[in-house]
Amino acid sequence: MPVSEVRTGAPLVNRGPGRLLVAVYGIFALAATARSAVQIATRFDRAPLAFLLSALAAVVYVVATVCLARGGPLARRVAFAAVAVELLGVLAVGAASHAVPHLFPEPTVWSHFGSGYGFVPVVLPVVGLLWLRRSRRGTP
Repeated sequence: MPVSEVRTGAPLVNRGPGRLLVAVYGIFALAATARSAVQIATRFDRAPLAFLLSALAAVVYVVATVCLARGGPLARRVAFAAVAVELLGVLAVGAASHAVPHLFPEPTVWSHFGSGYGFVPVVLPVVGLLWLRRSRRGTP
């Protein structure tokens, strides 16, 4: 067992199940970045708001991935903020894409609560926040 785990009694954020979480975030970072880049480069005029929100999702996923992978006190705080923004974003965009669908004529990662990605985008931040809480220093 690593020294930091022995001292705190809590697993590190990027150990055990945290590694799977980092991997899933990494996949979503790549997918959202590629999707938003193609959308913005090829058809930005069709749905600028939706495509800019896809780019925001990509940035959030990249930040969350890097910070979850790094661990450490500052990275944990930034990861928590990124995952919280992600949850708020997917809930807001998901609700807006149902309430005012004309603003989202093209799908985004977060539209319809991530239905195009099997609803993983709405589940992932909940799992991320729970893992960050569980792996917090001093938590058994």
